[in-house]
Amino acid sequence: MLMSEIIAQAAVILGPDIAVLKARNVAELVIDNRGKVLDIKGEPSEVLQKLIDEYIALSGLIVKNAMKPIFEKYPSITINK
Repeated sequence: MLMSEIIAQAAVILGPDIAVLKARNVAELVIDNRGKVLDIKGEPSEVLQKLIDEYIALSGLIVKNAMKPIFEKYPSITINK
């Protein structure tokens, strides 16, 4: 799942504790302690944007550039710049 991949990539950059903590700031996501997304409440594209915004707010372009390969696998997904 795309959102779990994003959390996993953020964990590489930020560490697993911070990556999961920031993902849990997105109220619409239900996440296990390892960062796996268990449920999404709401419109997935909006929740995805909120998740990305959480990481970008913390680490800016570093996170955005690190996640670029993931988004290249899903060309239908667009991210606010």
